[in-house]
Amino acid sequence: FLETTAYFCMKPKMGEKEVSPHSFFSIWHEFSSDFKDFWKKENKLILQERVKEAEEVCRQKKGKSLYNIRPKHDSGIVSKNCSNT
Repeated sequence: FLETTAYFCMKPKMGEKEVSPHSFFSIWHEFSSDFKDFWKKENKLILQERVKEAEEVCRQKKGKSLYNIRPKHDSGIVSKNCSNT
């Protein structure tokens, strides 16, 4: 514990000889909860960007048809019956 507090350059509060676990972990808890909130927000933004990119790819693929649609020809029983009357 003491090595960890020294690594993070924690200084004891006024009137204390050493850094107490309570003071260290209260700061650590605050940091980790802030980090978690920012992490969630950043992941949400990345997800939104990826969804937009995927939608754009879909729009581009829909614009480029892989097949051609030909107009319907007037051939068949219905067209022959209509022209005979």
